[in-house]
Amino acid sequence: MTSTVTTAADMIADTASPVLSAGEQEELIRTHMPLVGHLVRDMLSRIPNHIHRDDLTSAGLHALVTAARGWDPARGVPFHRFAGTRIRGALLDELRALDWATRSVRSKARNTDVTRQQLTTTLGRTPTPDELAQALGTTTTDLHQTDTDVQRATVLSLQGFTTSSADDLVTEPTPGPEEMLLRREQIGYLHHAIGSLPERLQTVVTEYFLQERPMAEIAADLGVTESRVSQLRAEALSLLRDGLNTHLNPELAPVPDNPESITARRRATYYANIASNTTMRSRLAMTNANGHTAIGRGFKPGRAA
Repeated sequence: MTSTVTTAADMIADTASPVLSAGEQEELIRTHMPLVGHLVRDMLSRIPNHIHRDDLTSAGLHALVTAARGWDPARGVPFHRFAGTRIRGALLDELRALDWATRSVRSKARNTDVTRQQLTTTLGRTPTPDELAQALGTTTTDLHQTDTDVQRATVLSLQGFTTSSADDLVTEPTPGPEEMLLRREQIGYLHHAIGSLPERLQTVVTEYFLQERPMAEIAADLGVTESRVSQLRAEALSLLRDGLNTHLNPELAPVPDNPESITARRRATYYANIASNTTMRSRLAMTNANGHTAIGRGFKPGRAA
């Protein structure tokens, strides 16, 4: 996907008379192509794995060409600095173009999650789509559409589950040693939390989010309806969130109204399984010293050795 965002600088560069000849522009572009590769690699190291290198490279090369057309040596700004600014801007524009979910969609998603959690607590089980739609004052069709919109825009990476906007995807480029250790701990816990899910929930999470398989195919493999897969997905994400909070942010961990209920006991067992399936060594083994996934793009839920 190539970004369709056109900046004011692009339009000026395209319409103004170039200062350099075509040959000089071509030489600048050829000489500074490694700059695009460097900036793309730097960006890829700080964003989730679902962003493809080719998308960013295409946007970066277009910005490099535009920079060569618009650069004026008489202004005293070195070309690598001038082009670097343009390329970084183009890469961010590309990320924003990839993040198409509107604020209203995200607001509906948050409202749906809160209502689903409340119903789960009240009913002692995951609510059906009809029950959830009724509580939200909407239809199951609208509910499914909102869910589909959000899932298409959701960034699920080994750094966590989030529906962040594109501006939030780029984190600090140079985290300190303590921050990096905490980040690696979080990634490791996520691996083990997924590996501790009940088999069917683990299948839904890995195949839907990580292998990006259509819900219809997952439903066929499991012998259930797509609606049931959607319920399983919601249940899995709720377990993952609460399980991670239990170990990483205890103040955010849920407190069951009835600790002796079947649902509360099952969740407590899951939280305990995460603890028994992970050690400091196994968590850190999931990433290298830079916080990158040590096992590559082919995600396999991990358990302690």
